[in-house]
Parts: sequence; structure tokens; C-alpha cells
Amino acid sequence: MSPARRGTRACRTGTPALLCAAGLVAVAAAAPLIHLLVRVMSADPERVAPVLLRPRTLELLSTSVVVTLATSVGAFAVGVGTAWVLARVVLPWSGLWRVVACLPLAVPSFVAAFGWMGVFPGLSGIGPLVGVLVLSTAPYVTVPTLAAFVRADQAVTDAAISLGRSPWRAFVTVTLPQVLPAALAGTLLVALYSLSDFGAPALLRVDTLTTGIYAQFAGGFDRSLSAAMALVLAALALACVGAEGALRRRSARLARGRVVPAVRRSFGPAGSSLVTAALATVAVASVVVPPAALVARLPSADRYLSGVDDLARATVTTLALGLMAAIVTVVAALPVAWLAARRPGRIVSLWESVTYVGHALPGLVVALALVSLTLAVAPAAYQGPTALVAAYVVLFLPKAVGSARAAVAGVRPDLEDAARSLGDGPARVFARVTFPLAAPGVLAGGVLVLAAVMKELPATLLLRPIGVDTLATELWRATSVGAFGAAALPALLLVAVGLVPALAVARGIRSIGEDTR
Repeated sequence: MSPARRGTRACRTGTPALLCAAGLVAVAAAAPLIHLLVRVMSADPERVAPVLLRPRTLELLSTSVVVTLATSVGAFAVGVGTAWVLARVVLPWSGLWRVVACLPLAVPSFVAAFGWMGVFPGLSGIGPLVGVLVLSTAPYVTVPTLAAFVRADQAVTDAAISLGRSPWRAFVTVTLPQVLPAALAGTLLVALYSLSDFGAPALLRVDTLTTGIYAQFAGGFDRSLSAAMALVLAALALACVGAEGALRRRSARLARGRVVPAVRRSFGPAGSSLVTAALATVAVASVVVPPAALVARLPSADRYLSGVDDLARATVTTLALGLMAAIVTVVAALPVAWLAARRPGRIVSLWESVTYVGHALPGLVVALALVSLTLAVAPAAYQGPTALVAAYVVLFLPKAVGSARAAVAGVRPDLEDAARSLGDGPARVFARVTFPLAAPGVLAGGVLVLAAVMKELPATLLLRPIGVDTLATELWRATSVGAFGAAALPALLLVAVGLVPALAVARGIRSIGEDTR
């Protein structure tokens, strides 16, 4: 048998082991949701049904839906408008504005809410909450829509204009449908974020499903009731993820083929100034005002201010948990990503889809499930680092799987075939060829996980070991007692942490469409 055939056979014989590994990862990712379902189904229906149908639960549900819809509409309008300007208008320092458009990703919504409360003491209510969430989440719409505008075929729009349609009508009927799937996919991510957000509603005193679930868990003795409410939230989130995935696949299909790029417009000095002022207003409101308000609060720090040792310990703990979770998440993602890129099939697609369950589950839901799961299976792990890291892995596994899959798919298969023809087995080919070439993309996924872990609040609040604090919990501790000056420093450190993924995204889109003039 030739070396090439032996290599191919070895690769095939190694696939079942990878399938088993990917299946174990998928089961682990789905375990929290499965446990919630089992717990609710085994609970007394006469206790669960009244909680789900009581006016208070319906009020929390309606508030969550209103906030989510309003935030989605606002983020869609801001994101699509910003993307159109960046893609189709000649601006001074266009590369800079693309970076600025991504910077709101650096400011967690609860930090932004805290910053605006420094500007307007006593700020609260649904309106301010929606405003904060729109400013924090608009980049989720801007980034994919910008890429879609660049891929849109201008020849079709020109043909519509030549047939007598006005430029505005041609844009609405021809150009907008080309970018709508990407824009709506980003909007559904905004909806998912809004549904799962806990810190901003709590700070702005808006009772939503997330704050209601947390209150039920903290003050109730029957945690099955919290699990039942969590399932309602999970169902809404799963619906958003399913719709987002369908729109993302449709957007990918529309992206195929050659297109005629649009020529970027010049609005003249007055028009350019107006557009630049609009972009600057959004940037100031989202990435300048909150940090500036935090800096202004520093001199008013009171007795609740954490000592240097406590803050340093929280920073080290945040980094340690983030690094641990990032490493475990990347290792768990690799078999799923490799199979999805190299051996696609029904089973592999199923495992990959299941790993994205964490994308649909709010941190609070995962934390509640793991509280019950650890108490039932491994009580010693409750409020230990193992359960907390497991929650992070479930929540942020999709980030690592997506990055690793794209990285592995970018490695030329003929390089792997050449290594097999020299007699290398599957493991050696992966170690010597695939992984070194895919490492930058895999590392990028790990960085995204690290940054997300550092900002995660509800899961950390419920699962952290007693006496252990992170930057997010330090901020929460200070704000919960009204010590806003003491909360400013950990909030600023969280913003600094958030700059890592924000600048990574900005670097990726800075040159998109720069050749279209």
C-alpha cells in the first residue's frame, strides 16, 4: 500500500475518535438546557404553572419583549445608516470612522449604563435602557451590513434607475434587499443580547425576565420556579438564534458571484460635515461619555473603594479565569471545527449546531442550570472554579468554534495531502501542518472568549467561589450599595479589556471596500 493510501486510511480511521470527541463536546454544551428541561418537567405542575401565568411573570415578559423590539429597531436604524455612510460616502479619514464604528463593542452595556447615570443622576426607565442598549449593540448590525453593502451589485441598481426608477426607490427596492439578510441577522444578535442582558436593566431599575429570574433565585427556596422562568427566556433566545442562522445562510448565498461595486458619493463640504457630525454624535454618546463620566467619578470614591490589593486580586482573578476558560474552550472547539471544515456531514452538522446552543442561552440561564446540575451530580463543585469555567465554556464555545472552523477551512488541503503522502498520520499532519497554519484564527477565537469572560456578569455572580471577585463583580458590588465613585475604576478596567475584541473587529473591516471610489 502506498504512503498516500496509508495516510488517507489513517485519517479515516481517526475520524470516529474525533466524532466521539465532538459528540461529547456537543452533549456538554447542551447539558445545561437539557437539565433545565428535566428539572421543570419533574417539578410539581401545580407550583410551576401559577408562577409562569401570574401577572408579574407576564409583566416581566412583556417588558423584555418591548425592550428587545425597541432596541432591535433602534440598532437596525443606526447600524444600517452607519454602514451605508461608511460604504457609499466619501469621508475624510474613512478608515478612522470604521474603527470608531466598532469601538462601542469595548463598552459593556452595564458599564455604559453606569456611565450615563453619572451624567444624569437618577436615570432610570425603559427609554434610557433602550438608548444605552442601542448605542452598545449597533456595531452588531453595522459590521455585517457594511460588508453586505460592499458586496451588493450596483449594476442591478443602475439598471433599475435606467428603467425610470428614482435613486431612492431603486435603493429601497433593489439595493436594500441585497443587504437586508445581513442587517437582519445582525439585528437578531442585538435582540439576543437585549433579551439576555442583566446588568443594564438592573442598574436602570427596569424589571425584565433576567432581573426577575435572578430575584426569584436569590429569594426563593424552590429553584424549579427559577428554572421554569429561565426556560421562557431560553425559548425566546433560541427563536432568535434560529432566525439569525437562517438569515446568515441566506446572506452567504446572496454573496456569491461577481458584482459591480458602487461608486462612493461625495456630498460636498456641507453634506460631508453633516454626515461626519452624525457619526461623531453617535461615537461620543457611545464611547466618550461613559468613560469620561467614570473618570469624573474617581475623585468621589468613598469608603467602599476597593483597596489596591483587592483590585489587583480581582484583576488577576479575572485574567486567570479568562485564560483558563479560553484554553478549555479552544481545546473543546478544535475537534468540532476540524470535522466541520474537513469532514462535513449530517452528524458533524448536528454536533456543530448543538455547540451553538450556548449562543442562545443567556448567562443567567446557564448559571441556573449549572447550579442545579452541580448540586445534583457533584455538590463539591458548587461555587468552585470548575462550574464557573464550565459555564464560560458553554456560553462562549460558539466564538471559538466559528473562528477555528474558518481558520482550518483556510488551510489548503493539498498541504495536508503532501504530508500524508510522506507517511505522516492524522495527528502528526494536524500538529505539523494544519494547526500551525490555522493558529492565528484559533488564537483569535481564544482572544474573543477571553474578552467575553472578563465582562460576563450574571454567570459569575451566581457561580463564583465564595470570597472570589472579578472586575465585573467588583463593579456590581460597589453599584449595588450606591458607591458609584468606587465602581468607576473597575468599570474603566473593563472598558480597557473590551478594547481588545473591538480593535480586532475594527482591523478586520477597516479596509473593506476601500478600493471603491
